[in-house]
Amino acid sequence: MNTAMYEAAAGRQVFGYVLILVAGVVLVGGLIWAFRLGFKVREREPAPPLPEEQPKLPPTGPVGETIEMREPREVPKAADGSERLTPHQVDSIRSQRADDQRRPRWSPGSGGSFGGGGGGRT
Repeated sequence: MNTAMYEAAAGRQVFGYVLILVAGVVLVGGLIWAFRLGFKVREREPAPPLPEEQPKLPPTGPVGETIEMREPREVPKAADGSERLTPHQVDSIRSQRADDQRRPRWSPGSGGSFGGGGGGRT
C-alpha cells in the first residue's frame, strides 16, 4: 500500500473542514455585525409616543355612522358654450344626497340573489 495517497486524501479532507469552519465563522460574524448595525439604527429613531400623546376620543363620544341614499351628480355644462370643462371647473364631489331616502327592498316574485339562476320576475 502507498501511504502517500492516504496522506494526500486526508490533507484535502482537512482543507474542506477548515474551509467550512472559516465560512461558518464569517457567517456568524456577519450576523453579529448586522444585529449591531440594526441596534444602532434603532437607537437613532424617535421613541414611540407616550400614552398622553395618543389620540383621544372627542368629548361627545365616538362618531356615528350615517347611512343615506346617494344619487349621482350631473356634470355641469360649460358656461361659455365651449365643448369641454377643465378639471378645476368640475366639483370634486361625485354624488349628492338623494331626495328619496327610502331604501330599495326585495319584492316578492323576483330572484333572491344576483346570478342565482332563477327565473326572476315573470
